[in-house]
Amino acid sequence: MKRPMSSRIFDGINVWLLVVISVTMLFPFIYIFSVSFTTLEQYLHSEVLLFPRVWVLDAYRYILGSSTFIHAMWITILVTILGTFVNLLFTCTFAYALTRNMYGQKLMLFLILITLLFSAGIIPTYLVVKATGLLDSIWALILPVAIAPFNLIVVRQFFLNIPNELNEAAVIDGANDLTIFRKIVLPLSKPALAAFCLFYAVTHWNNYFTGILYINNPFYWPIQVILRQLVVQSDSKALTGMDLAMVENPPPPETIQMAAILVATLPILLVYPFLQKHFAKGVMLGSVKG
Repeated sequence: MKRPMSSRIFDGINVWLLVVISVTMLFPFIYIFSVSFTTLEQYLHSEVLLFPRVWVLDAYRYILGSSTFIHAMWITILVTILGTFVNLLFTCTFAYALTRNMYGQKLMLFLILITLLFSAGIIPTYLVVKATGLLDSIWALILPVAIAPFNLIVVRQFFLNIPNELNEAAVIDGANDLTIFRKIVLPLSKPALAAFCLFYAVTHWNNYFTGILYINNPFYWPIQVILRQLVVQSDSKALTGMDLAMVENPPPPETIQMAAILVATLPILLVYPFLQKHFAKGVMLGSVKG
């Protein structure tokens, strides 16, 4: 069926507009990538637009040769894996409990909704973390954010959409709540688990504020705190403990910053393809169903 000219013009404008927006959004990433591989002379003469004429790995050798950077990466990986597991464990178990008929269920839901509107603030939260002895430990980056109230409500709603006939059949077969949760609810909730696994993992990986707030020992600093010192504070001592002027033939500070950003971003980007199969279904949680 032949489409009218106005419709084809409209589609063409949309395509070109989306292309321009995409290129605009991709340019900063291309620039970071290019600058991280450039030489000092090219950078000083502003010869890098899209790709450098001469490709060098000096910045990557510098940051990957830093024990501080590598250790911070391992701390971040540990916090991301452990924190995501704790988030999913607490969120799913609590959400499942809220789907069962139990005493005080409405009160708990009300208290959860209250936390969406009001928070204790930085100082009371810091005092709680300090009183529980979590300061200067990786648990300070995990336990205070063990459950996200909004995610908890959405996961609970997903559990409620599972046909109750499956639970009734399992009860007739002698299954208890733990067995139903482990063998029926969780397998049917893979899209939800994949979506929130990605959300929690990205949150832990990108989080730097709690590291600044609760971690005074540089040994437990995550990679985002190191990046903050490199990029925002322009602290060249963040990786080696000494100023770049004391290092023989150091790469430009700007290339070090770009290389550190790229290396710190790459691992979390590699996680997405493994969750993509379930992610499209998971992001539709809470949508209206007819």
